Amino acid sequence: MRVRVYVPVTSSTLATMVAERRLVGPLRAHAVTEALCEAWPEGDDEGWEYAALMAAAADSTRLRAEGDAPRRVVLAADVSGATPVGGEDDATLVEVAGDLLWKHLASGHLDTVDDAADDDDLAWYATQELADLV
Repeated sequence: MRVRVYVPVTSSTLATMVAERRLVGPLRAHAVTEALCEAWPEGDDEGWEYAALMAAAADSTRLRAEGDAPRRVVLAADVSGATPVGGEDDATLVEVAGDLLWKHLASGHLDTVDDAADDDDLAWYATQELADLV
């Protein structure tokens, strides 16, 4: 079974994905998990997906290193083999066992301005647009 995951990355990691068409796994990501649905029973599919996306966006901020653009970057992908690892600290946290291949990407989500607020929405980009963002 395939699951939509939201992989937090940085601008330099996005450049690697565009150039190499893969990110070497295992990778930490965020997804709608049973734990999230149980913790937020009044939520719906759209709300749970948004929660996973924004958790990945927050992780993207923490991953930044010197030289990375001050923007949150998240790759949405459909993968098999995502195992929940979050528990009480983060009900959306999963580990993707294998490499993340370009063909599994569904979209990219990025800030449109530097140093956006943590609760600002991310812009959606089709996979064919990602190379232009590097």
